[in-house]
Amino acid sequence: MLTLKLISEETERVIRGLNKKHFKGAEEAINEVLAIDKRRRETQQELDSNLAEAKKMAAQIGTLMKQGSKEEAEEIKKKVASLKEVNKQLEETKAQAEKDLVAKLCTIPNIPNDDVPEGKDASDNVVVKEGGEMPNLPEDAMCHWDLCKKFNLIDFDLGVKITGAGFPIYVGKMARLQRALEAFFLDEARKSGYLEVQPPYVVNEASGYGTGQLPDKEAQMYQCQLDNLYLIPTAEVPVTNIFRDEILDEKDLPIKRCAYSACFRREAGSYGKDVRGLNRLHQFDKVEIVRIDKPEHSYQSLNEMLDHVEGLLKKLELPYHILRLCGGDMSFTSAICYDFEVWSAAQKRWLEVSSVSNFESYQANRLHCRYRNSETKKTELCHTLNGSALALPRIVAAIIENNQTPEGIRVPKVLVPYCGFEMLDDKNF
Repeated sequence: MLTLKLISEETERVIRGLNKKHFKGAEEAINEVLAIDKRRRETQQELDSNLAEAKKMAAQIGTLMKQGSKEEAEEIKKKVASLKEVNKQLEETKAQAEKDLVAKLCTIPNIPNDDVPEGKDASDNVVVKEGGEMPNLPEDAMCHWDLCKKFNLIDFDLGVKITGAGFPIYVGKMARLQRALEAFFLDEARKSGYLEVQPPYVVNEASGYGTGQLPDKEAQMYQCQLDNLYLIPTAEVPVTNIFRDEILDEKDLPIKRCAYSACFRREAGSYGKDVRGLNRLHQFDKVEIVRIDKPEHSYQSLNEMLDHVEGLLKKLELPYHILRLCGGDMSFTSAICYDFEVWSAAQKRWLEVSSVSNFESYQANRLHCRYRNSETKKTELCHTLNGSALALPRIVAAIIENNQTPEGIRVPKVLVPYCGFEMLDDKNF
């Protein structure tokens, strides 16, 4: 969440940033934060004054008792008792103000970096880079859901029988290709200096709150209500929460972690042709990269993460472009975000396969993730970053469609050593 220091010292910049994100009622929300904080500070000042007065009167009582002025001492005791009652009310008022302040701050999104373009929705995102060769397919080229049926690669209907729509079953060579992609992505992350971890697939409320999924995306998460736990929408949540309530050494930054996980998303309200096949699932696999860094170095880290993801798409021989998201299309928590999209030749549309974001100090403030400055010895908020490297379903969709032949689907050369075959076909064993 935004820090009080930022809101109070750079109020106009914060309001401009929230307006750039098209956050409704930006000025009213910030003014409410400032009003609550003023109430909290004034209450604290009155409480401090009362405590000082009570201490002074307590000293007077002792002196009066020694002087034999018992009646006067008793009168002061009554005043002290009365002050204690007032202080009790002030403590309650302060506690409520602090609670109200945090609750209000949690409803306010991060403000965008200056490099974020103006815009209301995805149509205003800016293409900053393109790469790869567009495939030249015949007019009768098939979409991936038809190819999967033709070669018995993915059974969407069986997934519906067992669980419901959006939970496909991968069969034979396709299951092996899934494993190959996971291993390839993890190996590439390791080569880039990321330490692999295996996180839990369920998290508690504190973890969801720390990375900003709660309360913003509560309706999009699957909840284990009996235990009040949530299935993770991305490995970003458990991996970043490793550093919740931690004070890190500056010399250890940037910290780089990667993780494979299944991801679970309700995707409430999603329907239509754009969600067919692998385009939008409730359960899918993904490799995530996470960095914890110093503020002055985090944008170099962001560029390195962008280079890493681009390198994966080049090795998979997929045509891609990179978008810098406009203010209106950014997530609640990000300060800047880049989306990678690959070309789906049969569908004739771009499919998002990765988002790489710098959250600056927004998540770190919620997580209480700090580092100790080696010069000042003071603790400061870290910057957190994450990116998909990569999400599998739409990568698989593009590979299947772009590399289709009458005999089967050609496997990208970089994956052949991982899966042990060169073609996805109906010879599934």
